[in-house]
Amino acid sequence: MKKILFASTLVTLFAHPAFAGPAEYIYTPSVEAGEREIDFKYGSRKSTGNDLSAVSLGLGYGFSEYWFSEIYVKYNRADGTTSFDAWEWENKFQLTETGKYPVDLGFLLEIERPQDRTEGYEVKFGPLLQTEFGKTQINANLLFQRNYRAQEANIMQTSYQLQAKYRLKPEFAIGIQGFGELGNYDNWSAYSQQSHRYGPAIFGKFSLGNRQAIKYNLAFLIGQTNNIDSKTLRTQIEYEF
Repeated sequence: MKKILFASTLVTLFAHPAFAGPAEYIYTPSVEAGEREIDFKYGSRKSTGNDLSAVSLGLGYGFSEYWFSEIYVKYNRADGTTSFDAWEWENKFQLTETGKYPVDLGFLLEIERPQDRTEGYEVKFGPLLQTEFGKTQINANLLFQRNYRAQEANIMQTSYQLQAKYRLKPEFAIGIQGFGELGNYDNWSAYSQQSHRYGPAIFGKFSLGNRQAIKYNLAFLIGQTNNIDSKTLRTQIEYEF
């Protein structure tokens, strides 16, 4: 019975257009060679009677000035049941030198192997954009996602990420984050059938010396479309060394 409830919850939350998990986060294009990272992400979403929490833990390494790779293990919790969700392999490529052009450009390629083998392999990719004006940093990402070798046929989906933050000091910044799913890549859904979530966020980085640092960001997101009434609390903590 618990398995049925858990499956029905996922179907409700991830039905077209694809609804990203509550531990979603903003990808940035910057890469640092030799950097090692332990990345923890957590999110909890309350949505139209269906609550879902997610957590992931990753270990990453900057193989060069242009390539950072990270492996994640992911878990979900719904209806009081915690279960392994997927393995994920994330790759970021920095395509331009930081600050050389008005907009820094990167590229994401992410491959996920869900626990449910009928879902096949989920592939996500797309450009990562970042620009700065004084103490303000703006990020905008356009992403495409599709499941390959899945039991059921599916069409590539389109999503976006937006972020703006103003640095008050290195340890603390304020801003906003936004996430959305638009529908099929070649035929976006009507606005009422799309998913959009926006909300305030805080950020910071504490330097520990010897290339060590702790970075964090925390956001509270509210669903903006009529068909999805959701509230999400999400956080990300990174230990760089």
